Amino acid sequence: MMALESIALRGTAGVKVLREQKLKSGLPFMINVEELESNQCYLEYPNGVIKLFYVEQGNKEMNFLRELTAFEASELRRQLQFPDLF
Repeated sequence: MMALESIALRGTAGVKVLREQKLKSGLPFMINVEELESNQCYLEYPNGVIKLFYVEQGNKEMNFLRELTAFEASELRRQLQFPDLF
């Protein structure tokens, strides 16, 4: 395995550990994926709900767009290879 691949695998593993820690602590976990616009992100909550938010330019507040369906949330977790903690 190349050094770069090894670093990527460790980074991915670290993100999964951080996700689990945050959710088990009762805090939301921010998910950024390339498919979203640069000012959008998902927040995953300890109860399994995932919501889509955006930030307007010049405004630091997060604005709610919509809640993903249970199927969409499950598919996003599958795509990211996040274990189901719920």
